[in-house]
Amino acid sequence: MTDLSSCYFTKQIKKLMHNIRQYQVPLQKYMAMMDIQEMNERLFYKLLMQNVEELLPVVYTPTVGEACQKYGSIFRRPQGLFISLKEKGKILEVLKNWPQRKIQVIVVTDGERILGLGDLGCQGMGIPVGKLSLYTALGGIRPSACLPITIDVGTNNGKLLNDEFYIGLKQKRATGQEYAELLHEFMTASKQNYGEKVLIQFEDFANHNAFNLLEKYGTTHLVFNDDIQGTASVVLAGLMAALKLVGGNLAEHKFLFLGAGEAGTGIAELIALEMSKQTEAPLEQSRKRIWLVDSKGSIVQSRMESLQHFKKPWAHEHEPVKALIDAIKAIKPTVLIGSTGVGRTFTKE
Repeated sequence: MTDLSSCYFTKQIKKLMHNIRQYQVPLQKYMAMMDIQEMNERLFYKLLMQNVEELLPVVYTPTVGEACQKYGSIFRRPQGLFISLKEKGKILEVLKNWPQRKIQVIVVTDGERILGLGDLGCQGMGIPVGKLSLYTALGGIRPSACLPITIDVGTNNGKLLNDEFYIGLKQKRATGQEYAELLHEFMTASKQNYGEKVLIQFEDFANHNAFNLLEKYGTTHLVFNDDIQGTASVVLAGLMAALKLVGGNLAEHKFLFLGAGEAGTGIAELIALEMSKQTEAPLEQSRKRIWLVDSKGSIVQSRMESLQHFKKPWAHEHEPVKALIDAIKAIKPTVLIGSTGVGRTFTKE
């Protein structure tokens, strides 16, 4: 009986892959995969795990970006939990309505900075859903232990506000105290409902909110930001592997970053922390070996008043330099790292 069942399952996988390959448009493949996930979750993950290289770009980047942009048009049924401003004061009650009780991982977004696409409001739900699919397929976390959440505080995307198919609140984004209070209620309710060991991953928040949330809840909740910390850990691992080949340690090098957003500053901070750990030097001293260049030029002391708060630790004493090539000539780095969305910036020169 087991052999017959296994044989049937294998044929089913082959048939589904054959059907998916008939679609020429990636978004159609994405929609087909979402239908399979809704119809038979076990089959969905078996399909994904056996065809990772082919289906990874379908269920996550880059296709998920287009899916988020067109989420209102392709929306069929809810995936994940939507929490809006209208639920303020009732978030714990909303969380208790989710059928699964033993949640281990929450991936949450407010949709303000979805990939490189900007503010997509609650249409950003495709990101938490897609990311948690990968955690199950590649990380082995039970689907029932995963909870994708979108916090709907409105959107500043005028196109979406005028879109008849937009499924979120049609209002400008809440900010300031109203935003902070809603997020605090969510964080408190999540810990109360799922326990202190639940991992809350902040996904695709705007820079200012991303850093604020990590700083505010880093000591009271189990939190993680993939853009800031996940990217940083991978880059640091690459640097450590490279050092095994060339010899020496991090403190012997001078680093120059092109890009000073979540990824750039996150990588820089982790490098500085590891440098301090290796040399037992103060963190501030390690930071001095790391320089950052953003769209306005090198981050230096003379720009301190206009800098976003997460860039200020990287403002060193130096004459301001506009162009990357001039920064390289002035600083003379031994390691150059690109963490910007602007392509083709590094040249042979």
